Amino acid sequence: MKKQILAAAIAASLVAAGCLLIVSPAIAADHATVEVAFSPDGGAERLVLRTIDRAQRSIRVMAYTFTSPAVVRSLILAKRRGVDVQVTVDYRSNIEEDRSGRSHAALGALAYAGVSVRVVRVFPILHSKFIWTESAVETGSFNFTQQAARFNSENAIVVTGDSETNRAYLDNWKQVSALGEPYRAD
Repeated sequence: MKKQILAAAIAASLVAAGCLLIVSPAIAADHATVEVAFSPDGGAERLVLRTIDRAQRSIRVMAYTFTSPAVVRSLILAKRRGVDVQVTVDYRSNIEEDRSGRSHAALGALAYAGVSVRVVRVFPILHSKFIWTESAVETGSFNFTQQAARFNSENAIVVTGDSETNRAYLDNWKQVSALGEPYRAD
């Protein structure tokens, strides 16, 4: 019962924050687990990295801003251990507005390592931020950046063992990614 109340409270707060539009009743299933973390210094980045490190077969990333060296390293290590890693990012935030070059560096490193990277420009903003694996979904406000990990007030939530939620995120990743184009390093 505590897990159901916690899951309902988390879902309600995500809905209120505009992070969750559809609340799956399966989120309260007895077999599902929910982990939450915050930043700065509340473990959000560690939770993101642990989600990547636990993947055994597949990882799909959807990102608004993508510059985090730690996340890049973790995804490349997953690729090297045989995990199918694919990343889809917002075009404007990562290509047009990348004044620092950090997004280009991150995406270039992934592409060089053999990770499929796609950029989507059909939306004013691709603002989704999630990591899908075969058994879990990490989502929340946490952008995959050092700024999010070190300075911003962010949240990360991981739902494990909920096949309905997992399928919904994978379906969304496929739909949005199909609207994109392969990343090409300059």
